[in-house]
Amino acid sequence: MTDGEQRYDEGGDTPLGGYAALAATFATGAGVFAATARRRGLRLPDTVPAWDVALLGAATFKASRLLTKDKVTSFLRAPFTSRERESNANEVMDAPRGTGLRRAVGDLISCPFCTSAWVAGGLVGTYAVAPRAGRLLCAGLTAIVVSDWLQYAWSVTEQKAEG
Repeated sequence: MTDGEQRYDEGGDTPLGGYAALAATFATGAGVFAATARRRGLRLPDTVPAWDVALLGAATFKASRLLTKDKVTSFLRAPFTSRERESNANEVMDAPRGTGLRRAVGDLISCPFCTSAWVAGGLVGTYAVAPRAGRLLCAGLTAIVVSDWLQYAWSVTEQKAEG
């Protein structure tokens, strides 16, 4: 490294090439979807009703957490992450491992905020191609969110009742 160059981060281990590959993959997927939709004459909606945005948002939230934090989906993350610890609500905290693209994928699939863009892309694509199926899928994921909140409310109520 010459005097005029600076590292992106202190340790120099941020997998910028891997991030670029993931961003290119996402952009390519969006482009292929758009081109395919146009070629097939798919008419996209002029507006998306607020209720559908709420369903898409809640479903994106839940699917992102299921993919990045749920114990049962650990097998998807295991090649790219290692378990740091278990946290509340049967969720786990995984840390990315490796270098380059492996590390970038680990960063992506251990972060619900990062994964949500990919999940939202898939759900919005489903909604655009098959609105009824998209709504049904989102309604199912949203039902899980409601169930989670009811489970927490029940636990708090039970704890207060027991003193």
